[in-house]
Amino acid sequence: PKEELFKTKQWYQRRVRALFGNGDVLSFEDYNTRLQQADGVMIGRGALIKPWIFQEIKEQRHIDISSSERLDMLKRFRDYGLEHWGTDIAGVEKCRHFLLEWLSFLYRYIPVGLLEVLPQRINERPPLYFGRDEMETLMCSPKSTDWIKITEMLLGKVPDEFNFVPKHVANSYN
Repeated sequence: PKEELFKTKQWYQRRVRALFGNGDVLSFEDYNTRLQQADGVMIGRGALIKPWIFQEIKEQRHIDISSSERLDMLKRFRDYGLEHWGTDIAGVEKCRHFLLEWLSFLYRYIPVGLLEVLPQRINERPPLYFGRDEMETLMCSPKSTDWIKITEMLLGKVPDEFNFVPKHVANSYN
């Protein structure tokens, strides 16, 4: 509860420089709440699900990112990945692997325009829904086979023997 967090913060302030909180930040409201309880806030999964969360925090507003804008983010990731790992078969597959791991988080984003209640909570699994276009529907799929389709749009067909199991297996089903 808030009283315990406040007492913990006061205790830490007497002994160390700063107390940082982390966990379950997916909106500027979550950030503001955590900041009242600590000197700083770390953001992990929230940035994997919504890379634009820092802009939302800065502007103190919800941003509705379209599927084409999210696809542009994936294209930039692909470009950086190929520049880093190379465009040979090994580089493309390394890029695909990391892209798939990121997609295992990105699919959890529910577009602001489709939410019934703001803000989205990080531990609430999104219900199955149809997006505002085909790409948005594909991006919200919890199936790793659909994530593979997205990488095929960006990196070409996967090898015949290709298999992907997310690092966090609970994130997906086939």
